[in-house]
Amino acid sequence: MILGLGFALVSALGTNLSGLFKARGAVLARPVSVRHPLRSAADLFGQRWFAIGWILALFAWGLHIEALALAPLSTVQAILSGGLVFLAVFAERFFGFHLGRRQWVGMTITAAGLAVIGLTATAEGPQRSSLAALIAVEAAILALGVGLVRISTRRDVEHHGEALLLATAAGVLFGVSDVAIKYLTHAHGPIFGLLSPWTLTALISFVISFYASARSLQIGNAVEVIAITSVAANFSAILGGILVFGEPIGTGPVGIIGRLLAFGLVIVGAALVPAPLRATFNRSSSQTVTSC
Repeated sequence: MILGLGFALVSALGTNLSGLFKARGAVLARPVSVRHPLRSAADLFGQRWFAIGWILALFAWGLHIEALALAPLSTVQAILSGGLVFLAVFAERFFGFHLGRRQWVGMTITAAGLAVIGLTATAEGPQRSSLAALIAVEAAILALGVGLVRISTRRDVEHHGEALLLATAAGVLFGVSDVAIKYLTHAHGPIFGLLSPWTLTALISFVISFYASARSLQIGNAVEVIAITSVAANFSAILGGILVFGEPIGTGPVGIIGRLLAFGLVIVGAALVPAPLRATFNRSSSQTVTSC
């Protein structure tokens, strides 16, 4: 359990730092095109900072899988939610972003709410999961993610709205992948795990979220987009932990009320994050970006 939480903490650091690297590279690539997915992927990975970000993200993802195998899903997501604070610090100290008071308050409230939700979960006992609930939750969240991507393509949606829609879609689809991976970590035997339909579900979700996330980073404010993606991913994964794996909403009336209030904090905090955000790269950092 403790080792799993340690993996989750390092994963949170790596995930949010990788997001800032990917954002720096994504804005230099040609716009992501649904009609040319392979060319878009090649353009993105052709940017040094984006490639570095994904190498770091792959390392963080491996630690995430180990954390999911060793600790309850909602507890892992609670640790990952602390990455929002890391994101804010990294963005201001090393990437030249300026966050207003509203953004700091929103990220702090959201991280606190997610932490309360996760840390009030009971210790994980023998693995219990409902296949029917897994199918229902995965189908519903996958449909939501695809629907948000479809809405973002409408001509009357401005760039700011498109970025938020794509960031949310990427987040919930990452959540689909997390729930599927959690299920696979307790599959009976590696061959069954590899041949499971949930492997395909995780792969499809990952591919769609890859392009949605990259496009949102190209047209949106990096910190805002990364934060919304993180909140959506954590929120959907925590719901998956409750509905699919039977992780309790709370222990007793006080615990249940506390967790419901924490869910409210997450919603309020997430609503505060999308606000005007100004990137103030200094001259040296701008030279670094344009040299990629």
